[in-house]
Amino acid sequence: MPAQNPFKAALAARQAQIGLWMSMATPYLAEVSATAGFDWLLIDGEHAPNDLRVTLQTLQAVAPYRSHPVVRAVAGDVPLIKQLLDIGATTLLVPMVDTAEQAATLVSAMRYPPRGIRGVGSAVGRASRWSQRTDYLDVADDEVCLLVQAETVTAMDNLEAICAVDGVDGVFIGPADLAASMGHRGRPAHPDVQAMIERAMATIIASGKAAGTLTSDPALARRYLELGCTFVATGVDVLLYAGAARKLAADFLGGERPAATPPSAAY
Repeated sequence: MPAQNPFKAALAARQAQIGLWMSMATPYLAEVSATAGFDWLLIDGEHAPNDLRVTLQTLQAVAPYRSHPVVRAVAGDVPLIKQLLDIGATTLLVPMVDTAEQAATLVSAMRYPPRGIRGVGSAVGRASRWSQRTDYLDVADDEVCLLVQAETVTAMDNLEAICAVDGVDGVFIGPADLAASMGHRGRPAHPDVQAMIERAMATIIASGKAAGTLTSDPALARRYLELGCTFVATGVDVLLYAGAARKLAADFLGGERPAATPPSAAY
């Protein structure tokens, strides 16, 4: 049976995938987001309160829809990766990957022996549909998709080596952390940061891996797509709601609207 991960297949085919970042940490609103028809939805476990149980519930809520769920772990923790895969996540985004050695460890964590170190417990997990998928152990290694975040100056220095790691399917540039690492905290639009991002994207694409990022600026998102970026998140659910709620309040209550949170602060 061939691997069943349409998002991974789309990245390999260099088909642009448009996504939405989900930081609300509620399965109900995640399902609302899934009705919008995005190619992928990011369940954020790093900067949003999505723990293992909420992530599971969110995966269940969006399962009937076409949008592919991508889970961002809080860190590249091997036992946590095992748990996320067992609850049915097939695509993981792991933050703060600075070296090829870190990337190789993550690849190993996502694969069963002898190719990796993932613990075998799928018989009681959602990933195998509680053993209904009798071929799960045979196909699981090919179904998983690993995206790593390069978001520091150190990662930029090691980017070619990170991209060369077999089993890394895509590299995501984190604009906010990269800006901070470059001495421009809170200013990802700084020309030096943007130049670094574009150079990084060129390196990733030239390696044959998929390049990705997040921006709430539509013009910038289109620019990244034109450069060949494959998976781009174009907004954050909590910021979309905050902006709409504040505008509605201002329209009816009058007075000045509260200052919007800079989008970069959430990334």
